[in-house]
Parts: sequence; C-alpha cells; structure tokens
Amino acid sequence: MDRRSQDRVQWVYSSQTNSELSQRYDEWAEDYDKDLSDVFGWIAPNAASEYLAKYVEPEAIVLDAGAGTGLVGVALLKHGFNNLTAMDLSEGMLKEARNKNVYQKFDQMVLGEHLDYLTDTFDAVISVGVMTLGHAGPESLDELIRITKPRGYIIFTIRTDVYTQNGFKEKQEELELKNIWEKIEVSDRFRPMPSGEPDVFHCVWVYRVRD
Repeated sequence: MDRRSQDRVQWVYSSQTNSELSQRYDEWAEDYDKDLSDVFGWIAPNAASEYLAKYVEPEAIVLDAGAGTGLVGVALLKHGFNNLTAMDLSEGMLKEARNKNVYQKFDQMVLGEHLDYLTDTFDAVISVGVMTLGHAGPESLDELIRITKPRGYIIFTIRTDVYTQNGFKEKQEELELKNIWEKIEVSDRFRPMPSGEPDVFHCVWVYRVRD
C-alpha cells in the first residue's frame, strides 16, 4: 500500500472549507488518476456508468457532477455517451478532465451550493465519489433534482456509512415521500477501492425525477 497516496486522500478529506477542498484537489490533480486507479483500484466510475447506460439513452444530455479528472466521462464514452458536461469545484481537476477529450462543456461550481444551470437542463445527472466525508452533503440533492428534467435520472454513489450517519438516508426518503423523485434501483454494496480501502463500501443509487 502506497502510504503517500493514502495520506493524500486523508489530507483532502480533512478539508474544512470548500475553498480548502478545491485548493487541495488542485494540488492533487496531476497524480489523481494514478493514485486512484493504480493504488486504490478505484472502480466506482465504471460501476455507476453501467447503471446510467441501463436507464438512459446515449444521446442524452448528461451532467457529471463532481467530475474530477474525468474518469466517469471516460467510462460513459465506452457506452456511447457524447453529450457530457463536467462540473467540479477544482479548476485543476477540470484541466485534467479536458485533456481526456470526452466532455463537451466544463463548469467550475460547487456541489451543495446553488448551481448556475437553468431548471430542467439535463436528461440525467451522475455523481460518483462526491457524496462522502468532507464533500457534498444531502442538501446537494435538491439542486440536482432542480436541474434534471422531469422523468430524468439521477444516479450517484454513496458510502454506506455516510448514507446512514450523515443525513442522506433521511433526505432521500423525504424526497420520496414528497413525490419529488422515485427510487428505481439500488445496487448491492461493493468495494469501490478494493486495493486501498477494503473496508469501505459504496452503493449505486438510481432515482427518477417525478413529473
């Protein structure tokens, strides 16, 4: 296990503000793919992309919320998606995403704050590895719903412990009870970083926005 890479993950996750988080991701950006793929065995982008491809047509207008260096975009391109917008709080990470040539638009915004998109902009939203410790909280779901078209899909990963302990369970159930969205599918839990964090589990959640 690469201690330097593991320490860097903990350093990023310990950020106290969005500004600090953005700065730390900027510093990590050039080494991010190597650390996540080679050291941690990061498989969540492929896992979540499989679910998007299951429910959404390839010509759909898709937002990758918290796109980072674009690993989700690379996975989606394999499924034929070619109308992708990358949104992330870190300009350094978006620079790396641009180099992959899989996105058509790039926007620097913060998930959890107001997003500068019109209501009902996207056919689908995907967000991988963002709703976790020190990152986007359950309040971020409201904006994702607002910018997704009626009957559009919102697909995201959450750590199982964060889901139960950080307010996501209550928020997701509240949105269902209010008929704002409907739960379509939840994956079995899986290890998104089997090489680096074998005790961490994620699930992929699939929701459809109500009319």
